[in-house]
Amino acid sequence: MQLTLRGLMTGPTLVFLHALGASAKEWKPVLHYLPGRDCVALDLPGFGAAAPYGYLNVAAMADWLADEIRSRALSSCVLVGHSMGGKIATLVAARAARGEIGLSAILGVVLVAASPPSPEPMDEDRRAEMIGWFAKKQASHAEAATFVDANTAARLPPPLRDTAIDDVRRSSREAWLGWLERGSREDWSAEARIISIPALILAGADDGDLGEDAQLRLNLPHYVTADVQVVQGAAHLIPYEQPQVLAALIEGHVANVTQAELPADFARLLGSDRVSRRTRAALLDRLRPPAHAAIWTAENRTTATALVAQILPDADGAAILADRILSGIADGTGDGWRFAILPPDREAWQRGFATMAAYGFASLDLGAQARLLERVADGEVGNREDEAQLSPEQMALWFEDVRAETVRIWMSLPTTMAAIGYDGFAVGGDGRRKQGYTRTGADDLEAWQPTVERAS
Repeated sequence: MQLTLRGLMTGPTLVFLHALGASAKEWKPVLHYLPGRDCVALDLPGFGAAAPYGYLNVAAMADWLADEIRSRALSSCVLVGHSMGGKIATLVAARAARGEIGLSAILGVVLVAASPPSPEPMDEDRRAEMIGWFAKKQASHAEAATFVDANTAARLPPPLRDTAIDDVRRSSREAWLGWLERGSREDWSAEARIISIPALILAGADDGDLGEDAQLRLNLPHYVTADVQVVQGAAHLIPYEQPQVLAALIEGHVANVTQAELPADFARLLGSDRVSRRTRAALLDRLRPPAHAAIWTAENRTTATALVAQILPDADGAAILADRILSGIADGTGDGWRFAILPPDREAWQRGFATMAAYGFASLDLGAQARLLERVADGEVGNREDEAQLSPEQMALWFEDVRAETVRIWMSLPTTMAAIGYDGFAVGGDGRRKQGYTRTGADDLEAWQPTVERAS
């Protein structure tokens, strides 16, 4: 079974994964507050209408979710995983970040009181009690009610509480025991690694085992960029307890990741077998916000953003592009050369920023910024006396390097490639035979090639 809500808005499809003892029904209160989104809430194998599947181990559950995503041929999606579903969402996101075929649609992850890739923290006496409920039979109504009430900050109203209790009782005995005895105890940290897909990590203020501390220790370290927030008035069953708050938080995260959304035809090509795993992973990584390098100040980033906006006035996302450029300069992954009279890139950019700051560049209006940059290009701006700045001659060459680096990074983005109709990355997958091109005449496209018109 699945719950599907088709909204009128464009944007990523939200794929919802429930907790232990729940089903797709736990997301109905949340979907009510997401009327404009395309949403798919799934019954994980062993639960809800999928209870007859019995227990799938963690590896099989991740394979199942990956196949579900591939089968829908989604051009973009965000995974929303609650508790047990969060562990599965993280493992599939890790595979997507490494370039696995058919998973390039995953733009973001929302973890709701999520079980981590490492063993889930749980009081062992409570684990034993929960195992006892299903040891020889299905849980009774009283036992299921005990489970639901223990995981909420306040008693749920009757309709929601009844649904939650019924879901626990119809869970597969094998799936319930399999997760508590094995799945929740498995350590997948090495497989999860560090994931470049941005995440929103949520914790209930009154959640004992998987609250804020557990999320900071066990889930946050697996994501390059993540925002951790605490939901007040909730324990573990946040989708039932605070559905409107949860929906608003999900909407905010979706808005943050949609800058990485690609046109549907281009996204399908990037996710196809015409693209190697390493190429796909590299291109997808360019869609995701880089971590801020410690060497750059907030003023440096403001200056870099203003420079990018002047160099590429019609390009979207100047701040994100600036962060990506600065990340490359900090890491030393630039274009491999520099002008002889300039110091190494990191120092040159730091001194270039200091020189621009001396002229108040970032605080000027757009017209004044443009006029100052014209003077920089003409060799009229600089300081020969201050070793923390660049001379006029150096500034002219540094600004040339800034322009080249900005355009180089911008052209390397999949969003730019989609906009100009470039598909040269899709000529050789991981098979022994590289597909290449069959037709090479001007304006003579092959069936697999997305034109700019098709990709828009």
